[in-house]
Amino acid sequence: MADATSTRDPGTGGVPTSTCDASLIAARLDRIPPNSFHGRLAGLLAVGGFFDAFDAVSIAVMLTVLTDYFHIGFADAGLIVSAGYVGQSAGALIAGALAEKLGRRKAFIFSLVAFGLLSIGAALAWSYTSLLVFRMVQGLGLGAEVPLGGTLMNEFLSRRHRGRIGLIYQSAFPWGLFAAPLVGVVLLGELGPRDGWRWLFAIGALPLLAAAAAWRWLPESPRWLAEHGRTAAADVIVSRVEKAAERRGRVLPDPEPIPPQVATRLRLAELFSADYRPRTLMLWATWFAAFFITYGFTVWLPTLYVKLGGLATSVSLELTLVTSAVQIVVVYVAAFLIDRIGRKPLLVGGFAIMAVGTAFGTIGVSVLHLTAWPVLFAAGVITAMGASLPATILYIYTAELYPTRMRAWGSATGSSLARFASILSPLVISQILAAGGGVSWVFGSLLLVAVLGLAVLIGFGVETRNRTLEELAR
Repeated sequence: MADATSTRDPGTGGVPTSTCDASLIAARLDRIPPNSFHGRLAGLLAVGGFFDAFDAVSIAVMLTVLTDYFHIGFADAGLIVSAGYVGQSAGALIAGALAEKLGRRKAFIFSLVAFGLLSIGAALAWSYTSLLVFRMVQGLGLGAEVPLGGTLMNEFLSRRHRGRIGLIYQSAFPWGLFAAPLVGVVLLGELGPRDGWRWLFAIGALPLLAAAAAWRWLPESPRWLAEHGRTAAADVIVSRVEKAAERRGRVLPDPEPIPPQVATRLRLAELFSADYRPRTLMLWATWFAAFFITYGFTVWLPTLYVKLGGLATSVSLELTLVTSAVQIVVVYVAAFLIDRIGRKPLLVGGFAIMAVGTAFGTIGVSVLHLTAWPVLFAAGVITAMGASLPATILYIYTAELYPTRMRAWGSATGSSLARFASILSPLVISQILAAGGGVSWVFGSLLLVAVLGLAVLIGFGVETRNRTLEELAR
């Protein structure tokens, strides 16, 4: 049992440990409908998802500007993008391990502070090399925020609402995609390329405000507390959520019994135990495929509009804005459907749509020899529609497929694979373009990845709809 003093912090309600039944904590959470508590929690945690997307598109928005400012080519520009994802990959793994040992709350707050401070450093970069370094260490915080937020959100939601509320929370990602080009157009237009890119990086300091709010209000996961023997603290937090529901006039039913799980110590290699190896390999392949396409396309599309489509930078950003708006609509439609038809059908549908979009681009350019910007735009919109589904659903889906003792670690490793794909994809695309391979080769490589991801999901995906986290863990 944990030392009682270890629970006396704002995240646990300041109460000592207890021998209260941990399975009852999960059962109580599972019958609480969405309420104002969940809304506040989602709003705070969504900062991570918003800035994950905002950062990805911001660097895409700035790529053309930075190539001119630092006098670099496609290959060096790709390194600026990849440097951030190297940091994010490492940050996800470090935070995942810390979250299992120290708690989700502390790890999440630390990630917000790290990203916010180092965003200021990136804004003050004085050379190409200094920008690479700041982008890499900035990524440590950003890479941790999103999987930790998704894990914590999942652990507060009931099985009946986990998909819908979780996906509405994850809609912060497409909102970030939408906001970045909009802010980029304003800053680059008003301040000019020389100063605009610095202010775009500086916006990344805003999570420092969220960190202050999280320190005062953000609770620890009751499931994590119960898993670590601190069930009295978990009881206090669950009571807060119950009271928020009762204030809306909800009469909560009695908790349905959930069979207790045998408490075991986390082994980081447990992801590859006989019970979890198939899930881990399926998830890793899906994460890699989804984000290879998502970030490869997101990062390079504005530049392709300018360099190959012959458009002005402002017009390319406006087209990117339209694409992001479409993604927001897709995510909200998916939120309506996810608890009705399940996670797997939506994930399969997302990869199928990505395959259609990239196939359209491949055929349009290589077979029909259409090179005008409308072809890039049409292929981009279709591909982005599909990409928005796994880019948001995977954070929910991954957290559902692991038990509490390894949920943050499992989510973090999946997210780390996404970051690795995000490192590799811009580099691959930059090398294709630098070697004169052309846009058809870019679309063709993305098509291949989409088909492989689709095959993995169809063959090995697990449906999680309307099942408790404890049931899925067995």
